[in-house]
Amino acid sequence: MSDLAQSTPLIHLRGGATSFVVELGAPLPHVLHWGADLGELSTAELDTIRATAVPGITHNSTDLPRLLTVLPTEADAWSGTPGIEGHLRSTGMPYPRFHLTGHTHDAQASSLTLRLHCDLGLELSLRYRLDAHGILAVDGRLHRPVLAGTPGEGDAFDLTALTFLLPLPERATEIVDFTGKWSRERSPQRHPVPFGTHLRESRRGRPSLDSPYLLMAGTDGFAFRTGEVWGMHVAWSGNQRYLVEQLPEGAGAHRSVVGGGELLLPGEVTLADGDSYDSPTLYFAWSDGGMDGVADRFHRFLRSRPHHPAKPRPLVLNTWEAVYFQHDLGPLLELVDRAASVGVERVVLDDGWFLGRRSDRTGLGDWFVDPEVWPNGLTPLVERVRSHGMEFGLWFEPEMINLSSRLAQEHPDWILAPPSGAGPSIRHQHVLDIAHEEAWKFLYERIDSLVSQYGIDYIKWDHNRELHEASSRADGGRAAVRAQTEALYRLLDALRARHPALEIESCASGGGRVDLGVLQHTDRVWASDCNDPVERQHIQRWTGQLLPPELMGTHVGAAEAHTTQRVTSLSFRLATALFGHAGIEQDLNACDDGELSTIRAWADLYKELRPLLHSGRVVRADLADEQTLLHGIAAHDGTSALFTWARLGTSAAVTSGRIPVPGLAPDRRYRIRTRTEIGRPALHEDPPGWLASADEGALTLCGHTLSTLGLPMPTLQPQQALLLQFDAI
Repeated sequence: MSDLAQSTPLIHLRGGATSFVVELGAPLPHVLHWGADLGELSTAELDTIRATAVPGITHNSTDLPRLLTVLPTEADAWSGTPGIEGHLRSTGMPYPRFHLTGHTHDAQASSLTLRLHCDLGLELSLRYRLDAHGILAVDGRLHRPVLAGTPGEGDAFDLTALTFLLPLPERATEIVDFTGKWSRERSPQRHPVPFGTHLRESRRGRPSLDSPYLLMAGTDGFAFRTGEVWGMHVAWSGNQRYLVEQLPEGAGAHRSVVGGGELLLPGEVTLADGDSYDSPTLYFAWSDGGMDGVADRFHRFLRSRPHHPAKPRPLVLNTWEAVYFQHDLGPLLELVDRAASVGVERVVLDDGWFLGRRSDRTGLGDWFVDPEVWPNGLTPLVERVRSHGMEFGLWFEPEMINLSSRLAQEHPDWILAPPSGAGPSIRHQHVLDIAHEEAWKFLYERIDSLVSQYGIDYIKWDHNRELHEASSRADGGRAAVRAQTEALYRLLDALRARHPALEIESCASGGGRVDLGVLQHTDRVWASDCNDPVERQHIQRWTGQLLPPELMGTHVGAAEAHTTQRVTSLSFRLATALFGHAGIEQDLNACDDGELSTIRAWADLYKELRPLLHSGRVVRADLADEQTLLHGIAAHDGTSALFTWARLGTSAAVTSGRIPVPGLAPDRRYRIRTRTEIGRPALHEDPPGWLASADEGALTLCGHTLSTLGLPMPTLQPQQALLLQFDAI
């Protein structure tokens, strides 16, 4: 512990080949560097960094050099997005002036906490933690202490925004972030860094299908394997803000800034005496190894969490696309038996099991097993699942309600909507105010009761509409997205505390709630409702920019995709679903013996390879032809790798030529073999000569040759994939 008078002028955090340098200046500290590791720095070198961090004084500007503080506001002549926005309720005063009152630096934990105070009676504890994988976590607690006996006693501060910003250098000239829609989540978009503000906001009550997801700024043309990249993610499951901002005058000695935080609705956070606001955590990552380098940092960070799934990710069968709302026990029992015969380890009963749920227009909120469909409860199905040694899972959508449900009729005050009316429905449903204590208790009791009664191992937790006019009727109509998000986290934690072995999947119209906030409380995400393998190749490729494969549900659907009606081969669907937490949505009752045999071989392959798939480094090649993809998983020690060479559509070129295989150890020799258990891909042209040797497991090459020269890849028919395994010898 130290106070300002005794503090070290510069704090240098190091971790994961990354450095973060802060000067404890007055009135506020400044971030001097975030990026490449600077190594052990002497006092003289630190002094040099400090001296060169002061920009020149420009025309028509401040009389002193402009410096970018850790909480920039107009008080230090910052004309960009303020670090804090709000006003004192009694006077309307919107200009807090913060100054540093102390700090705590833990060199061993590579952390720094700054204690700031402002003249409006606010205290901010601003925390930075740089872990061993190069992930910089930034968050803060804004507190209004009790001001007993002072003129400000009893006043309140209305908080509009708390935004954390880090500097970017001049060479960060491009932005990649994401948009999307239902069944095509996480579609990348690239922009030049503009003058002004590149602002992305989610006002949908969740990150949603068009979430910015992971905002990356980088050097010109940065790609999977090349370029310097600075990335940022808002770990929050409610409304969000992401931004990159460049002012003509720059940002101190830097060119621009990247940052974000929670998007607060009017009146959501008012700090009276003794109140606090805890911000979401923002995660920042830098890499000089392209987007794969950023992905690897996040994957290592997530895998290091104490609650990261430790046991092998069981092969799942989900009943949705097999039976939809047709819950007939006979076909479901047959489906369970067939699932067991192909090697499924977990069966999840999806939507349609509760009171009145014969379509998506009724039932939400009435979480009781429907006796008309299940006269003996779920017991016969659960017992059949257990008899095969499989786990049992159940679908819920706890945060939603149909107005025709018994719950909505009995408790209209539990609907999250203005007192004047619920407004338009989305997907025939509205939102339950789970921040209402009685509604929260009802959900907890219902889910806890069902989990206990049936020994449920797994919950698919859905969220099929956005939050519009999220107004708490119990709180005078106050905006309540933040309260709803906090109540969700509290409910998830309470259920997991009551049932420590229970696993929960975050699903929201597919991939509408994929963020590191919800993953603090759940065990995987459903990447998309689309199981079309052509779409899934894209969706999984970019979901993997943040999440490792074992946290991403990847299922095999029917030959004709439910969402696109595209027809694809079984081998392509299986190859696509292999690279994640694999499962089956296809109706196995409609499969012939040949299809079941192939699916059984795929299940065996998944179980064989999942130690590699769920621990290795995600590797993606940069290819000129957008109709081809080469991606894989490489063991961190270089001992093995599995790659998919996939073709999505036809191309003008007849052949692909040599394609370098990235991610292999250059000093090791590899035996290359094709994995054809799920079928051989159809070829559009005669194959290159090496493929026959790989079929026999007789092809060996060194990693350096593979990564520099590569292999002349075969020209596949559209919507085909070739699996290649590399084993060091």
